[in-house]
Amino acid sequence: MRNLGRRMGDDLARLEDQIYAFNDGVKFNINSGDQLSDLLFNKLQLPTAGLERTKTGRYSLTAGVLENLEAKTDSPAIQLILRYRQLTKLKSTYVDALPELVNPATGRVHTSYSQLGAATGRLSSNDPNLQNIPTRTDEGREIRRGFVANPGCMFVAADYSQVELRVLAHITQDPNLVQAFREDQDIHAATAAQLFSVPIDQVTKNQRRIAKTTVFGVIYGISAFGLAARTDLSRSEAQQLIDALFARFPGLRDYIDSTLEEGRREGYVRSLFGRRRYMPDLRVSGPRRQAAEREAINAPIQSTAADIMKIAMIRVDEALRERKLKTRMLLQVHDELIFEAPEDEVDTIVGLVCEQMEGAYQFKDVPLKVDLEVGPNWEEMRDITTH
Repeated sequence: MRNLGRRMGDDLARLEDQIYAFNDGVKFNINSGDQLSDLLFNKLQLPTAGLERTKTGRYSLTAGVLENLEAKTDSPAIQLILRYRQLTKLKSTYVDALPELVNPATGRVHTSYSQLGAATGRLSSNDPNLQNIPTRTDEGREIRRGFVANPGCMFVAADYSQVELRVLAHITQDPNLVQAFREDQDIHAATAAQLFSVPIDQVTKNQRRIAKTTVFGVIYGISAFGLAARTDLSRSEAQQLIDALFARFPGLRDYIDSTLEEGRREGYVRSLFGRRRYMPDLRVSGPRRQAAEREAINAPIQSTAADIMKIAMIRVDEALRERKLKTRMLLQVHDELIFEAPEDEVDTIVGLVCEQMEGAYQFKDVPLKVDLEVGPNWEEMRDITTH
């Protein structure tokens, strides 16, 4: 972590110099919204049409705003600023902070879990948040490399595959969705094949990405406007895609309508296990109601997934105790459990964890599936086939 911190510090110094070059080499505070606005809109004359203003009157410069501006202008200055912000966040939040949080008695970093950390019933992790260690950048993966199993041990990661979509398929009983899971298809490719009317083996990466965004968007109550912003489609094309999704998977529309009706009638929505989320704003009008409707559509799905994970954790814990194994459950990261297992217990653990997690709840038509990985640290994990 210290070595990584030094490398990041050097990278940040280079980025600063490159950004200052756009200001004629004059140094300024890159983290100051006012000074950054001055560079982008006065010095570089970037377009301001459609940009929101903050309460102080200057233009908003959130990551989303900068990304949209960069897409429109292809400005190298914005690319550098986004990179600078990303590196700064990684360095301060993880690389510099995590070594300071090592417990001197155990030599480990310990998180605290909150049972009521999210309204849907998901656990949340705090001080530090270990559910949010980045994976999408090279630096993020380097940070994961810093989480290392004890000598003679390996990490075993068990991840529920597409658990929210499996819950959705079970709740809606939509025949096309159920069939895709029963045939163990790539669900997003199968959805893309339906939406774009092409054979599944001819689905492109972009079609798969759009289908994935559309399905998750719909179960989060997205609008055509919101989907267009996420997919580079026009608003009319996004609406056509949403309409096509409901036409191909009619169970989705029925689920959304019945969930909202129950929420308005009862004042809450429920998971399959009866966990309630009270939604009084379903009975008001305006933006509060629209936000509540989006949350109400997703809550039963996410709550059910959270409930299944907690049942799985209890089952796995009991099985580890019964067999008097030395393996320990280390982390829960949403749909994933991470264990530290002595090397001679790894094969046993892989089978045990898979059996207990996949058996946590029996859906009538849609099987739960667990993907497993093993490795010496959190970055170098290799897939294990158990089925």
